[in-house]
Amino acid sequence: TLRPGVGCEMSLKPENVDFNEIWSRLRSTIDSVIVLSKVERKEWSERFSDVYKLCVAFPEPLCDRLYAETKAFLNEHVIVLNKAITAQDSATGEDNLLVDYHKQWLVYRDGVNYLNKLYWYLNQQHIKKQKFSDADLSYGCVEVSEQKLEIWELGLHIWRKNMIEPLRDNLIRLLLAAIENDRLGKSTNETVVQGVILSFVNVEEYKKKGSLDLYQEIFEKPFLEATGEYYRKEAEMLLQNSDCSEYMERVLSRLSAENVRSRKYLHPSSFPKVTSECETRMIAEHLQFLHSECKPMVLNNRRKDLQNMYKLLKPVEGGLPVLVKEVQDHITRIGLQAVCNLEGDGVPQAFVENILKVHKDNSNLIREVFSNDQLFIGALDKACATVINHRTVSKQPCKSPELLARYCDSLLKKSTKGMNESEIEERLSQSITVFKYIDDKDVFQKFYAKMLAKRLIHTQSVSMDLEESMINKLKQACGHEFTSKLHRMFTDIKVSEDLNNSFNAYCKDMKVELGGINFNIFVLQAGAWPLAQGAISSFAIPQPLEKCVTNFETFYNSKFNGRKLTFIHHLSMSEVKLCYCKRTYIVTMGTFHMAILLLFESVNSLTYKEIEENTKIADDQLIKHLNSLVESKLLLTSLAESAQVTPETNYSLNLNFVNKRSKFKITTVVQKEVQQQQEVEQTHASVDEDRKLYLQAAIVRIMKARKVIKHNSLMQQVIHQAKNRFTPSVTMIKKCIEALMEKQYLERTPNTTDEYSYVA
Repeated sequence: TLRPGVGCEMSLKPENVDFNEIWSRLRSTIDSVIVLSKVERKEWSERFSDVYKLCVAFPEPLCDRLYAETKAFLNEHVIVLNKAITAQDSATGEDNLLVDYHKQWLVYRDGVNYLNKLYWYLNQQHIKKQKFSDADLSYGCVEVSEQKLEIWELGLHIWRKNMIEPLRDNLIRLLLAAIENDRLGKSTNETVVQGVILSFVNVEEYKKKGSLDLYQEIFEKPFLEATGEYYRKEAEMLLQNSDCSEYMERVLSRLSAENVRSRKYLHPSSFPKVTSECETRMIAEHLQFLHSECKPMVLNNRRKDLQNMYKLLKPVEGGLPVLVKEVQDHITRIGLQAVCNLEGDGVPQAFVENILKVHKDNSNLIREVFSNDQLFIGALDKACATVINHRTVSKQPCKSPELLARYCDSLLKKSTKGMNESEIEERLSQSITVFKYIDDKDVFQKFYAKMLAKRLIHTQSVSMDLEESMINKLKQACGHEFTSKLHRMFTDIKVSEDLNNSFNAYCKDMKVELGGINFNIFVLQAGAWPLAQGAISSFAIPQPLEKCVTNFETFYNSKFNGRKLTFIHHLSMSEVKLCYCKRTYIVTMGTFHMAILLLFESVNSLTYKEIEENTKIADDQLIKHLNSLVESKLLLTSLAESAQVTPETNYSLNLNFVNKRSKFKITTVVQKEVQQQQEVEQTHASVDEDRKLYLQAAIVRIMKARKVIKHNSLMQQVIHQAKNRFTPSVTMIKKCIEALMEKQYLERTPNTTDEYSYVA
């Protein structure tokens, strides 16, 4: 069955035919088909049969002759149409050329489509079988012009040759004029303009390659040139009559309108080209002007202008860097203003909260104005890193790690007032934002560990859950190694709870009496806790406490073999009940305070020398603790405030002691600033030592893996390994290399000056 001729009766047997007779009938029908005149079904079926008969004629098929006659018919038909359009336009003026062309194109396009169906058998059995392959066309075996086209393709090809090419200049001129009228707001026949433009695409859409060549050559190229020239003049006019804010608004409006216009008239392949042309003329060619306005916009927080500037500069090559830099410089400037020259006890809190405010404000700016563009997020990160790692004095360590650690300490101490746990948790989460920007994370870790140790030892933590949560946040930011010692500190506290319970059970089982003392002890791993054992003072344990200590040592040694307990008495605390006053007081004090006060159980007065001999406390520690007892008025002395303590200086118990509170705490009298400064210096010294060991270990790891390595490559790899903890100086790395060479871990490769070898 032949599909387009369903219902027709015809013989499939080849037979002798009269070409002229059949062509005459066929020509009459295709005259009607090509102009969309009505053709009866019977006539259509008969003509379909005629095409078949000619294709299978005996003794020779007449396909080529049918093809040639049809081609001649279409050529003649289009030439006649061209003359008719030209004659009509000569009579009425060129204004109607586009309308007439479009009208004739629509009829011809549909007519050729019907004709293609009528010639179905010729297309399928003759033309398609003779078509050249893609390989033939690609490798130059044949000329494209030699190839026969299906009737639909032939009709389009003839339309291009006999209609578009002769009218090309006039059509393009009128199309460009119509589109310019549209830009100027004048009336335009949009359907006609779009139809004519797309006809340049339609006539070659059958081609596998280069189907847009005609459209691009005759229309797109001159259109883009005209568009560029139009918007070049438009930009000049706008610049003369507008300030920057108005200019940006109008350019965005023009770009939007041209975008709509492109979608209304053009092939989709032209959309980005048109946009690019407009951006070149109105933005790229005026970058210097636009860039000069970035700084005042940023300084004055002109958000709408900044948003428009971003929209204009983003698609243009080299457009954004200036705006990004201005934003980064501005954030750096306001950040430094917010954190420099802070004074007083609230510096850590002010520092962190000011940084967070700068970060939050500018994160909002980047989200709302710059659509969270990664370039601006990167600028925020760089600015915050610059601010946070800024050194007021270049040779002194950066204060940020210490300040952040003290801020966290203030949140996690029991002294925190007016905040519930969820609020503290939120602030701790925010502090991680600051932490991530810190270069010297190892310095923060050192300060944080010391403060955590104090909170845990003195049971000052507001919540153990919060403590653990903060350590987990640090672990997520820096990895397990960074927080391993902090986790071990927590483990020690939990193990100590179990040990105390076991010790109490042991005392009960062994019927050991501790003299009514509620004894509690922390057993801490020396390698995990930042407690300098070298600072431990000599001390004669008071007799009431000695039994507790001795029994605990016996208990502990029975559970663990080979472990040595070192008591850190200067960090221990005690609660002492004062029963000699008019009212009873419970005083929390250091173990050294307690030892001194216990000496006054049997006497009211002692000399400094007697106290020293009985307690064995070192002079510097003893004087500090005596001074704090005098300051709290528990002890009295005749010594003038600024006078030097001598062995004969007398101290007596204040039997008339009075305090508003029945429970209070005594701390060692020291100058807070001096103590804190010493602590800071010790911490930084400890960090420097840790860094040297860390770098030496990193160098050995690298050398062990590489065996031989160039100096610069070794430096780069060491810096890369250390970057998550701190930024090592080149000088420090060189010193570590020299130290390892002295220890014979590595050596210079013979006959080279910049290469090292690993010594196994």
